[in-house]
Amino acid sequence: MAKAKKTEAEAEAPETEGEGAPKKSFLSKKLIIMAAAGLLVLGGGGAGGYFFFFAKKPHEEKPVAAAVKPPAFLDMPEVLVNLSSTGSGRAHYLKAKIVLEVSDQKIAEEIKPVLPRVLDAFQTYLREMRQSDLEGSAGLYRLRDELTRRVNLAVAPSKINAVLFKEIVVQ
Repeated sequence: MAKAKKTEAEAEAPETEGEGAPKKSFLSKKLIIMAAAGLLVLGGGGAGGYFFFFAKKPHEEKPVAAAVKPPAFLDMPEVLVNLSSTGSGRAHYLKAKIVLEVSDQKIAEEIKPVLPRVLDAFQTYLREMRQSDLEGSAGLYRLRDELTRRVNLAVAPSKINAVLFKEIVVQ
């Protein structure tokens, strides 16, 4: 019986090892699959984190603006006018050197033939101004806006961008 038990034990041992071997292989395959899945999850998370935090963001395509041409400038003759007085005995004068800003040289050439009309608009408007109308920067901004409006009326359909003062003296 001891032999029978030993034989049975021996017989069971190889069977256990035989059955255990497939179990070990099954467990090792399962372990490898779980490890690979874990690495895949960690790698995917790492790659996602890298792209989220460190990778350059793709820039949106913005429409490319056409090259902006530099403006052209047209010098006006110097303007000297006496200002409207409020009854005081002393006359006040305004002397201004004005430049017209236009979008390109072609428009400047279109404006040159009508410069007498522009100068007339300047003279008639400036003669009605009082010295108090030109005080401070707000007075000069109002003057600039009004002269720009009057020039655009005189040179229509052409258009200027701005009236610029090279020099302005009130005396």
